[in-house]
Amino acid sequence: MKAVRIHHYGNAEVLQYEDAPVPEIGADEVLVRVVAASVNPVDWKVREGYLQQMIPYPFPLTLGWDVSGVVAAVGDAVTDFKPGDAVYSRPDIKRNGTYAEYVAIRAAELAHKPRTISHVEAASLPLAVITAWEVLFTTAQLQAGQRVLIHAGSGGVGSLAIQLAKSCGAYVITTTSEKNRGFVESLGADEVIDYQTQAFHEVVSDVDLVFDTLGGEVQELSWGVLKPEGILVSIITPPAQERAASLGVRCAFVFIEPNAVILQHVAGLVDDGIIRPIVGAEFALQDIAKAHALSESGRARGKIVVYVGQP
Repeated sequence: MKAVRIHHYGNAEVLQYEDAPVPEIGADEVLVRVVAASVNPVDWKVREGYLQQMIPYPFPLTLGWDVSGVVAAVGDAVTDFKPGDAVYSRPDIKRNGTYAEYVAIRAAELAHKPRTISHVEAASLPLAVITAWEVLFTTAQLQAGQRVLIHAGSGGVGSLAIQLAKSCGAYVITTTSEKNRGFVESLGADEVIDYQTQAFHEVVSDVDLVFDTLGGEVQELSWGVLKPEGILVSIITPPAQERAASLGVRCAFVFIEPNAVILQHVAGLVDDGIIRPIVGAEFALQDIAKAHALSESGRARGKIVVYVGQP
């Protein structure tokens, strides 16, 4: 099969489109023929070696941890899936990924693909929607009527977070550029702040949740917009617990694991028309370096999807 692998850490030049063996599957695993994958910041962070202290990867390594595809084979212990099933997943990041024509995934990490969307759209969802769900509902326990500030609302995670927050009845404030105002409003944003001309910390206050997708100075300035007992949740840098305590607020850091239960629930929301995937750019697997460059630029709207195989 064809795959994009790296043989050592480095810049985009280390990405090699090459022949690789089809993965073997264990009793509790499924072999998925990949139709589409997507690019997430974690992909190029792994490529650069930023996570090597946390996850000791062997080489060669296939990157990519979003997939939509078709079941090609199942292990002897698998009962929930059969060959021909359309599935999607955010598989275990510690294993070889989905920039390949086939990938082995534990059955417990798979969900049936939403029926009403394409594989390309479905591939854009898993990592981003699990992240948004874990922040909003599992960690912050967002409720109807609460106020949430979602940074970078036009991005892959932000665009889904807006929709999920609105689906539970929250009041959604988001930051983005003026050119994306109409886009985030179409997703359900109640209040839009143009970060290029407005300082969000000067115009926003008394929010129950800050969803930090940027870290750095944005995270630091976000403390001041929380109401007492509000929570700042980051997916970039762990916020300081001591700082939160001194301000009378809470904080958390989210780094997700595979979660098929969330994906199955999201499939229902998609098929009911409550959530829609946002595909902002599409590339062939051979052009993965260009896809990484777009992701690294921080200028992508929605998700970056990679074509791998035929539906």
